[in-house]
Amino acid sequence: MCRLILLLAFLAGPSAALQQRPMTAAEFDAYSLGKTLYYAVGGKPYGAESYLANRRVIWAFLGQPCKTGYWYPAKDDICFVYDGETHGAQCWRFYAGPNGLSAHFTGDPTTQDLIEVRQSPAPLACPGPKVGV
Repeated sequence: MCRLILLLAFLAGPSAALQQRPMTAAEFDAYSLGKTLYYAVGGKPYGAESYLANRRVIWAFLGQPCKTGYWYPAKDDICFVYDGETHGAQCWRFYAGPNGLSAHFTGDPTTQDLIEVRQSPAPLACPGPKVGV
């Protein structure tokens, strides 16, 4: 019985360790490219991002206008820069889990992680200003 428990722990160990390793830029690109990922924080909807060719992105907080930008790798981080933003890059560490991605903001260790709750092949819907007026 003891051997069985040790064997199961050994077999479970590598996959658990891999989930704790941040995704590389290539892994992140392969996972996200051509998708729109929807994120929650603390179980509440937060925002969505479409991942386009050449590391281009379109982001929107829930109920807010869309922002275009791009991402780039920086060591273990994936950093995002959005057009018109003055505060510089926002860097995250992405982790692949059995139910999707989780992302930890590296600029503030006290923030809650983003959790992928849904994905779609459709682009992010970005209504223009004063639609219907």
